[in-house]
Amino acid sequence: MGYTLVALKEKILEMYPEIEKNGISVGLTFDEQKNAYIVNFKKEDQELPTHLEKKDAEECMNGIKCVYLGVQIGQFIKNFEERSKRKEVID
Repeated sequence: MGYTLVALKEKILEMYPEIEKNGISVGLTFDEQKNAYIVNFKKEDQELPTHLEKKDAEECMNGIKCVYLGVQIGQFIKNFEERSKRKEVID
């Protein structure tokens, strides 16, 4: 691992600008047991933890988008928007 957690998080935010655009916060840790990064997306009271394999993290650092991570981000944004719309209808 030739990079820090901070550098990886910055790279993820750079590659997926929709994260910040949608007001989503990102937490990042490394799980020794799973030998993978745990990326935790959060917006208001919704959270989505997901894994990022070391190989995918290394590719990310080299400018290659991780399809799995992109799908997770898109799904989280979609779910949050749908939840917000339902909440507006109830209010």
